[in-house]
Amino acid sequence: MKYHPNEIETKWQKYWAQHQTFAATNNAEKPKYYVLDMFPYPSGAGLHVGHPLGYIASDIYARFKRHQGFNVLHPMGYDSFGLPAEQYAIQTGQHPEKTTRENIARYREQLDKIGFSFDWSREVRTSNPDYYQHTQWIFIQLFESYYCYDTQKALPISELVAAFEKNGNAQINAACDDDVPVFTAQEWNAFSAEEQQKILLQYRLTYLAETEVNWCPALGTVLANDEIVNGVSERGGHPVIRKKMTQWSMRISAYAERLLQGLDEIDWTESLKEAQRNWIGKSVGASVRFQLQDNNQFIEVFTTRPDTIFGVTFMTLAPEHELVAQITTPEQKAVVEAYIEATAKRSERERMADVKTISGVFTGAYAVHPFTQERIPVWIGDYVLAGYGTGAVMAVPAGDERDYAFANFFKGSLGMPEIKNIFNQDISQAAYADKVGFELINSDFLNGLDYKAATKKIIEALEQIGAGKAKINYRLRDAVFSRQRYWGEPFPVYYVNGLPQMIAAEHLPIVLPEVEKYLPTEDGQPPLGNSAQWAWSTVENKVVANDLIDHQTVFPLELNTMPGWAGSSWYWMRYMDAHNAGEFASAEALNYWQNVDLYIGGSEHATGHLLYARFWNKFLKDRGFAPTEEPFKKLINQGMILGMSAFVYRSEDSKKLYSKGLIAGQNVHPIHVDLSVINDITNELDIEAFKNHPLYSDYKDAEFMLEDGKYIVGREVEKMSKSKYNVVNPDDICTEYGADTLRLYEMFLGPLEQAKPWNTAGITGVFGFLKKLWRLYFDDNGLVVTDEEPTAEMYKSLHKTIKKVTEDIDNFSFNTSVSQFMICVNELSQQKCHHHAILEPLAVLVSPYAPHIAEELWSQLGHEGSVSQVAFPKYEEKYLVESEKEYPVSFNGKMRFTLKLPLDLTPAQIEAIVMADERTQQQLQGRTPNKVIIVPGKIINLVG
Repeated sequence: MKYHPNEIETKWQKYWAQHQTFAATNNAEKPKYYVLDMFPYPSGAGLHVGHPLGYIASDIYARFKRHQGFNVLHPMGYDSFGLPAEQYAIQTGQHPEKTTRENIARYREQLDKIGFSFDWSREVRTSNPDYYQHTQWIFIQLFESYYCYDTQKALPISELVAAFEKNGNAQINAACDDDVPVFTAQEWNAFSAEEQQKILLQYRLTYLAETEVNWCPALGTVLANDEIVNGVSERGGHPVIRKKMTQWSMRISAYAERLLQGLDEIDWTESLKEAQRNWIGKSVGASVRFQLQDNNQFIEVFTTRPDTIFGVTFMTLAPEHELVAQITTPEQKAVVEAYIEATAKRSERERMADVKTISGVFTGAYAVHPFTQERIPVWIGDYVLAGYGTGAVMAVPAGDERDYAFANFFKGSLGMPEIKNIFNQDISQAAYADKVGFELINSDFLNGLDYKAATKKIIEALEQIGAGKAKINYRLRDAVFSRQRYWGEPFPVYYVNGLPQMIAAEHLPIVLPEVEKYLPTEDGQPPLGNSAQWAWSTVENKVVANDLIDHQTVFPLELNTMPGWAGSSWYWMRYMDAHNAGEFASAEALNYWQNVDLYIGGSEHATGHLLYARFWNKFLKDRGFAPTEEPFKKLINQGMILGMSAFVYRSEDSKKLYSKGLIAGQNVHPIHVDLSVINDITNELDIEAFKNHPLYSDYKDAEFMLEDGKYIVGREVEKMSKSKYNVVNPDDICTEYGADTLRLYEMFLGPLEQAKPWNTAGITGVFGFLKKLWRLYFDDNGLVVTDEEPTAEMYKSLHKTIKKVTEDIDNFSFNTSVSQFMICVNELSQQKCHHHAILEPLAVLVSPYAPHIAEELWSQLGHEGSVSQVAFPKYEEKYLVESEKEYPVSFNGKMRFTLKLPLDLTPAQIEAIVMADERTQQQLQGRTPNKVIIVPGKIINLVG
């Protein structure tokens, strides 16, 4: 009876689907365990072998926890809103919903083939109205909330209104815009309803504001910082400029400290935590106000080095700072405007990363030093960001390398004074940036002080004259929450006199309308502006035609849609109660599952999805809608499986193609070759297939320069990508070798967290292992398993493996488990083991890694049902305790033979047995040894 993986896998995948084998139940008596993968965006390309790596790891762990008696929730769904489907719709006119549905069907087919134990009954799709109605509901809750710093939590906006009505806002300690006016209760109560709404917008956790955004003209939308790579859009590589737009934003900055502190409570890698700490960017320092000369306005700066205030040589504003247009002199207007236009073409991330380029322009304006009253020239420079701090810096070249480089670069220019040294240190070659090892000079009442003493004293002095105060600052900025595209969640918002109003929850979802085209309108409005049915009737409480807008009962709806991260910021909770129409999840389901025990996904989401998800979870906890502070207890970032790219080498004139071994000394250019036209094991190019491939028609008549009659391609490890033609389809591996082979091989490649290259040639060894495992149970005539008592060595092989595999799964060291399986099967094969007492637990042991073959073996051993629910084998120490030792017996240090003896013998007993052995007598030839050295359990040596 031979091993036929395709038949076995089809059989058991059908069984699992029919019996809902992996469906979790809420409120089971078993302890719960929630294993989650970061759900995929269903792209048209489908999965390549790199994608399932994390899914296989999580599936092994989920299956292991089931074997241990846990009620395991292991769901899967799709983050199905996204730009690619919309771009395809723009090009072809095909509705993104259709594209997305077809792509999901392809993904599901591929995922099913690999044998994952997902609970498909809980599948979610973020683009389905029955899902995004809850995303809209959460948005409304954010709008109806504010963040109170006294209680360190979000509270209903109604409580803030009540406080305003009673006491005004002078004593309110809440997250809000910087320019909120102070008012009394009497003034608040006298404000019109519209005035009150405008003030409340400055406190709400989601709010409308004019902000600097990353605008991509080619895509017609705003992009988040993490959607931009090297100054261009990650999707399509289009230019991105900075632009001011009225946008919805999320006041995530209110949660900065809690997001920081929460990192200490979760089991994430230190590198991932550090990425979030850096992104949140907590700084302790002072806020300082500099009066503008001949102007009643101030420039406010945040500095971590207020002790250096007497070294301020110039000030730098972000080019987008609102004061720039007001203070620039007529003489400097042209150069300032040209500089602002050039800066708008660079993303914030690009500007932050570029530490080498020095650029800036003098505005012609001056500020006044708060203590010396000296004039300080005001510049603009793109190294200052409008969204970080106040968008302005006090430049101290003596103590800051970037300011030092800027001052020296513009030395002698209009508006650039000489550098002031304020340290008893030499700064002729570089700034003195340390906080220790100096005393201040040329610093008035701070002279002679060190960093700590000077900081305390200057903050006291700034507070006394009303020019500043101590402050904690965060780099984390509020998140822009609007996108100018069609394929996203519609906002549950309509506008009355330009002010946003929320649609009542009972009328959700607000469903995406049909549009004729998916591009922005001719007057630049987002694509929803193309719909003739996109207005809200407050009488009928439904979406109606635009031509009914009368500003009394029918009002315009929001034209923007939510960003890609909206649906992924709460999806793990929907899996807990996926079919609940009334709420995103019931309190019972939330309280049972709590949060995710194990989350696996890519590290590229460190400062995007993972930060937004933590923010929304904390908010929902504050408002009583979620039971835990953090969404993901333990998080593992899987590494990347890299592709093994292939290359041919063309001559300058493209008339010749050189084999890899012939390129030395030739002027050649490498060209990526599709893996379908090479032998992946020998690296030989199929020349005819290459010539006939549509990608390489230009080389039909090229001369192929061969080595020993063959064309050998070059190979190089690169990221697996369609553009590099190095993608390996998991379907092909499953067809040829089976899904169990694919699962084992991906784990065998190396540690889960590390990047590793794919090599199809190596997969045959894993396939051979499974066939060898099969032969322990079957020969050509069928099942050969017996009920004979196994030998001690068989028990030892089994329990050694149980111990190792259990430890490895607990430590996520899946690659070493596969090695141990191979060792075990080799040992059992040598021992001619066909014993039921060994092979039954072995089938269970293999089950998390190779579930299909394990199910078949379990069934063939006479069991009903699925092996997935059977208790995991337990390691027993007694089987590894050695009762005998094979001693090397040496004469004068040279080993002559071995002798197997019980380990509980005394040295005297061992000596008696050795001396009586015929081989000893032959070696001694009648002599008596001078000395017999015996170390129990180790050596026997006869001397003399």
